[in-house]
Amino acid sequence: MVDVNGVRLHIAEEGEGPLVVLLHGFPESWHSWRHQFGPLAEAGFRVVAPDQRGYGRSEHPDDVAAYSILHLVGDVVGLIQALGEEKAYVVGHDWGAPVAWHTALLRPDVVLGVAGLSVPPPFRGTEPPLAAMDAMFGGRFYWNYFNRPGVADAEFAKDTRTTLRKFLYSASGDAPDAGQGKQPLIEPGQGWLVSMPDPEVLPKWLTEDDLDALTDSFAQGFTGALNWYRNLDRNWELTAPWHGAVVSPPALYVYGDLDPVPAFPGTPELIAALPGLMPNLRRAPLRLEGCGHWTQQERPDEVNAALIDFLTELRG
Repeated sequence: MVDVNGVRLHIAEEGEGPLVVLLHGFPESWHSWRHQFGPLAEAGFRVVAPDQRGYGRSEHPDDVAAYSILHLVGDVVGLIQALGEEKAYVVGHDWGAPVAWHTALLRPDVVLGVAGLSVPPPFRGTEPPLAAMDAMFGGRFYWNYFNRPGVADAEFAKDTRTTLRKFLYSASGDAPDAGQGKQPLIEPGQGWLVSMPDPEVLPKWLTEDDLDALTDSFAQGFTGALNWYRNLDRNWELTAPWHGAVVSPPALYVYGDLDPVPAFPGTPELIAALPGLMPNLRRAPLRLEGCGHWTQQERPDEVNAALIDFLTELRG
């Protein structure tokens, strides 16, 4: 447990050497990086993965505004300092990717290199994201559903294990409709889970023990995690000073070709343009065939190889 930026964070740690901070996404925990600890430590790095604020054994502030992108970046910067370092490599997946990208954008002086999985680097749009998605999909996009106080919280907490099993399977490369570019929409009067397939057998990359560990990490419910989404428009306002800025530290972007997130409106075009937009992108975006949303869990060997190549090249 580490006191950071006014909250207490639970971390997992392994290895010695330059610090690598691994940031999980939704609905996950530090455990989503279980396949990365050993290989990165063996490659000569000190690997630390926190349960981010609102998740797992870390603190869950009550105030929705306490989950803004500035708070989340502050947690990463504070964690690096609390661990006795001045700089670190920062890697994020799903929601952890925007935190990693924004840490590199806002504090390039502390980021030796940044890697994002699934979610590409941020380029601030011209209008608030919740309002944009509300207009585009009539309020049916899942961001807007998550923004309704208490609604998704109650739906997901009814049966935590089933909720997580459905989430993990439906966004994976093993789902029946994987790669069809289907937008995550919630029909009026329904919850989100009703439309998600529930596998009779878990995919090979996910064990019952993994699911047990993840279920235990949501013992306090989903509200802290959902509060991240409730700050999307606030984040847009807060990042106005960086409108038009680009991530300057050395960068790597990895995504699965069956991941629904890179198919969000405007995202395929952004990914295609990244090599021209990112001055320090060290290679073209790495597209993993047959991989869904849970990049480092579904394709650990390929992700580990890409991360180790990237980090060791920067370490020199």
